[in-house]
Formats: sequence, C-alpha cells, structure tokens
Amino acid sequence: MPNTAPATTPTTATSKRGRPGYDQQSVLRIAVDVFNVHGYEATSMGILAANLGISKSAIYHHVPSKEELLRLALEEAMGGLEEVLRESGATSGPADARLEFVLRGTIAVLVEKLPFVTLLLRLRGNTQMERDALARRRAFDRTITTLVSAAQQDGTLRTDIEPGTITRLLFGTINSIVEWYKPGGALTGAKLADDVISMSFQGLRR
Repeated sequence: MPNTAPATTPTTATSKRGRPGYDQQSVLRIAVDVFNVHGYEATSMGILAANLGISKSAIYHHVPSKEELLRLALEEAMGGLEEVLRESGATSGPADARLEFVLRGTIAVLVEKLPFVTLLLRLRGNTQMERDALARRRAFDRTITTLVSAAQQDGTLRTDIEPGTITRLLFGTINSIVEWYKPGGALTGAKLADDVISMSFQGLRR
C-alpha cells in the first residue's frame, strides 16, 4: 500500500499517562465510538469530553489533538489489515490459498477491531490524513486484485469475471459486515469467515 509515515507505537509511559481512570487506549476506544455515531468532523472536543466524563483540558493529558485520535484509530485499522499481507500465509503457496488466507485475515481484523474498521470505511477524504488512509485502502485492494488475477492464471478461479470486479464484490460483502455484525453473539468471527469464504468461493472456483 502507498504507505504513510509509520505510526509511532505509544510507549508504556505514554499509554499510562493521563487522568485517573483512563489510559490512552481507553480514551481512543471511546473516541472512536463517538466518531462513528456523530461523524469525525461533527465531533467536537466538547462532545468527546462529555462522553468521557472529563474536561476538555483533561483529554490533552492523553493526546495532543482530535486529529491524533483519528491517526491512532486509522492505524489500528489499516495497520491490522496490512499486517495480514505480511504473514507467511499471504506470501507463499498457491494463489487461491493465499487469497483465502488474506480474506479470512481481513475478516478477523474487522471483527477484532470493528469500531476502528467502521471508522476507516466511513472516511470521506476531507483531510490529508483521511486521504492517506484511503490511499492505503486502495493499495490493499490492488493487492487482492493481484491475488485474484494470479489464481485465475493458475486455473483455480473462473476467468470470465474481471479481477477488479471480483475484488469489489468480495469487499462489498466483507465491508458490509460492519453494518450488522455484533461481536459476542452466536455467530463467531471464525464461523463468519467460513460462511463468507464458502459463499464467495462457491461462485468463483472453476
């Protein structure tokens, strides 16, 4: 993916710094929930403070700005997705197996980091930070398209559908999960991945 500057992983000292009852990660998780309800742009520091139950000035003990909260949130989402592409299951073996591995990994990241991925998928590209994240998303999609094309060339996937179309259809299905999936219910993340792979590959394999 066209990478933005690597995110700085908070040190233990940084993650523990702040007001009693919160650390940076807990502030971030609540902020992401609020962003998803109100929209990032419409969320003021006052709204964040009200949801956190602390003053606006207290938020600055954890992060320097609202923009930093967005950066951390997007890195949770995109960093998790990009990590899937670096795993051995995504880099070695038959193309169709690599494609399945990446799709399963993508669903696992979505389930584990559902609020963060939801925020990523709702970006409008109104700031440079958002545009950078969207560029990384597009690069991720291009990697999937390359895998689809390789599987077609191997003879394991049907060739009458363009690789880019297959990628869009696959991720149209996967990305819709954020709108209805409820973690902790009867449908586990693993079963969800099984169902998506079964449905998708049944129509793709030759």
